[in-house]
Amino acid sequence: MNRIAWVLGTLLSISIAGFAQDNRWPDRQEYLSAVKKELKAVWPNNRTVNIVFHGHSVPAGFWHDHEVHTLESYPHLVLEKLKEEYPYAVINVIVTAIGGENSQKGSLRFEKEVLNHRPDVLLIDYALNDRFLGLEKARVAWEDMIKKALAQNIKVILLTPSPDQRVDLLAADNPLEPHAEQIRQLAERFQVGLADPYAEFKKIAAQGNLPDYMSHVNHPNRAGHQIIADTIVKWLIDKKEN
Repeated sequence: MNRIAWVLGTLLSISIAGFAQDNRWPDRQEYLSAVKKELKAVWPNNRTVNIVFHGHSVPAGFWHDHEVHTLESYPHLVLEKLKEEYPYAVINVIVTAIGGENSQKGSLRFEKEVLNHRPDVLLIDYALNDRFLGLEKARVAWEDMIKKALAQNIKVILLTPSPDQRVDLLAADNPLEPHAEQIRQLAERFQVGLADPYAEFKKIAAQGNLPDYMSHVNHPNRAGHQIIADTIVKWLIDKKEN
C-alpha cells in the first residue's frame, strides 16, 4: 500500500468512527417526529401533549437555601421554548421530581406517580444523586424505569448530570464521569434520546466559568438551567436549515 492510499484509508477510518460515535443514539430529527407532529397540530385537530420530568432537586427547581425557582428551572424553560416554536400546542409540563431522591427511590414510585400521567415524553435526571447510590444499583433502577416506559410506547430522554462544584469535572476519575457514561450507554442500548448537559458543563468548567452558572454548590442558576434546557429542546424542535 503506498503512502497516499494509507493516509486516505486512515482518514476514512477516523471519519467512520466519528460518524458512528455521533450516531450512538436515535436521530434527533426522527425520534420524536410523532410528538412534534402533535405539537404542530391546530385545534380542533390537536390534543394535550404531556412532558414529564422525573428526578431529583434540579428538575424539581431547587436553588440556594432550599428556595424552589420553578419558573427559572429547566422544565419551565423547556416549556417556554416549545411555546415559542409551537404556538397552537397544548402542553402539560409535569414535574415528578423530589429533592434529595436517587433513581432507586424514583423507580419505586414510577408506576403510580409517573406513568399515571401518561407522558408523551419522559425525561429522567438522577445522576447527580446516584453517585452516592453506586453504578450497579443506579443501572438497575434506570433500566427498570426505561423498560416500563418503553412498554407503554413512551418516548424517553435520559439526562447526564449537572455539576456539583465540589467535584472537579475535568478530573477523569471524578465520581460523576462514570455515571454520565453509563447513561450514554443506556441511551445507546435502549435507543432512546440523550440530553448531555454534563458534556456542556465540562466545556464551561474548562473555561473557568462554572460558578457563573450555579446558584448553590450543586444547584444551577437560571443560566445553568438554560444549558440543560438547550440540550433537551434539540430533541423537540426541528433543526432549522440555513
